[in-house]
Amino acid sequence: MVSDLRPLVGGPDEESRARPWPRPQVVLPHTHPTGPAVPMIDVHNHLGRWLSADGTFLGGEPGDLVALMDRLHLETVVNLDGRWGEELDANVARFDAVLGDRVQTFCHVDWDLLGLGDAASPECHARLEALMADSASRGAKGVKVWKDLGLTTRDATGALVLPDDPRVVTALRAAGDLGLPVLIHTADPVAFFEPLDETNERFDELSECPDWWFGGEGMPTFQQLIDALHRLVGACPGTTFVGAHVGGHAEDLGAVGRALAALPNFHVDTAGRLGEVGRQPRAFRALVEAFPDRVVWGSDCFPIDEDAIAVWWRFLETADEHFDYGVEGEAPGQGNWRISAADLPPALLPGLYHDNAARILGL
Repeated sequence: MVSDLRPLVGGPDEESRARPWPRPQVVLPHTHPTGPAVPMIDVHNHLGRWLSADGTFLGGEPGDLVALMDRLHLETVVNLDGRWGEELDANVARFDAVLGDRVQTFCHVDWDLLGLGDAASPECHARLEALMADSASRGAKGVKVWKDLGLTTRDATGALVLPDDPRVVTALRAAGDLGLPVLIHTADPVAFFEPLDETNERFDELSECPDWWFGGEGMPTFQQLIDALHRLVGACPGTTFVGAHVGGHAEDLGAVGRALAALPNFHVDTAGRLGEVGRQPRAFRALVEAFPDRVVWGSDCFPIDEDAIAVWWRFLETADEHFDYGVEGEAPGQGNWRISAADLPPALLPGLYHDNAARILGL
């Protein structure tokens, strides 16, 4: 599907990507927050070894992790890398069992179980329910569903499994029955589904990472995936959902607001989408004002980086304009733009940073 994209004709060569990011000449305030308004809960992070290139825990040693969290006023971090079975045991033993409520590890669903029966198979549904119960008994505090559901996960017939598949509904209803919230990543940035040419706002990024492009033949559209997500949430009214990356649709906050209005068990996190919300700070502020109990802060910054977290403080709490959302002075990794701050009213910050997540996590 995407193998024919290497190399991409017209993509940036190493020399062009190495050129300095242009320095703006406008004279603007530059605020340097030294900390957040209130202690934070990061609902979207990765401390385990699932995404590690060398098989080590991304959270490092527990003592070092706590020292870093204390410096950043991070009260709790959600570790989305629990997987299931023995890997879940290893994550819980390393972090939760040692650090208590400072780390909350979420499990995953083993979608390989879908290959053991079709959508109507009672045995398949029973296996998914049993997996949820087993993960809860091992100490999982919630469930993470990754974007492979809808993009790459296939069942025994070879069919692509979308988020609203009846088997997925069974598994995530079971999660709700067990008191486990579900943080779900559906689709990816809209540009990853658009034609891959120089009009694509993520062209530079996709030229370097062509496997991230999902606009090929036979793939679902972005909107099909988001619609399936919303049907899933509606089919599981007893389960609390957090839509990762601003509900999967950070480019259209009006659409996110309509989803929140229609789905009372749906929440959204901010993780990994500073480049999107920072281009529409007034719309982001309006979203938080309209749904002050349904937007939660998450970074998706792993390993946890002090400078990256500080950019979030600047975006949420100041009125600064036109600043870098990545490493200051370097070309951004996502798109060639800068952001402006949302200047949220102080009364909204406790819910966004802490209270909404504490309620979802049962802290």
